[in-house]
Amino acid sequence: MRLAKLALVAAALPLAVLTRWDAPARERPPEHRTPSTAAARPAAARPDVVSRAAWGADEKLVRERAPYVTRVSAVFVHHTSHPDAYDCADTPRIMRALQQQHVHRMGWDDVGYNYVVDRCGTVYAGRVDHAGRPLRGAHATGFNARSVGIAALGDFREGARVPRAMLASIAAVAAWQLRPGADPHGRVRLVSTNSDSRYPKGAAALLHTISGHRDGFETACPGEALYAKLPRLRDDVARRRW
Repeated sequence: MRLAKLALVAAALPLAVLTRWDAPARERPPEHRTPSTAAARPAAARPDVVSRAAWGADEKLVRERAPYVTRVSAVFVHHTSHPDAYDCADTPRIMRALQQQHVHRMGWDDVGYNYVVDRCGTVYAGRVDHAGRPLRGAHATGFNARSVGIAALGDFREGARVPRAMLASIAAVAAWQLRPGADPHGRVRLVSTNSDSRYPKGAAALLHTISGHRDGFETACPGEALYAKLPRLRDDVARRRW
């Protein structure tokens, strides 16, 4: 009997290595497991994604590997607050600077967003593993455990133009990442894990499956112009799903 108890304790030890991310403890063990083929099967085709190696991510900056998001029930759309009129050839450089900012200024373990899309519609891998599977981000305080963050590179204040190529690529990533059966026009019940969000820790929030960052946190993100495009974005995501 004593040996059996010791075996159980030894088996549980890997699950006790917790990260600093703000998910409920009950959700953490599954997040550390690699998704099975069936569970990971997407409901839409995978778009082209520029790998971290290709844009020059500094893997030495990564302080701690985050757990996997195994069930993407929601997508949060963000902006990065960069000037809108950049040259897309400069995006890899901007991505490297963004990683530095998120680690050194924000205090995060890596890039906070799972994916970043530039004005030309190119998708860049942010907080993902080498195969492109999302790791729990730092993009949506209180709601990171079951969501993916897609950031549009730019500011998008009221009256700004949101490029069609950018919107199309955001839709492609959202359609690919959302779990099978998720309704892009629907809502999802998420439980807040951090009182710094719009909802106290432990409170249930009914959010759009595809939400703007401001829906869960007190912020202007993703900018007035991009936020106004979310209904169109939901339509596009729905069209791309199997």
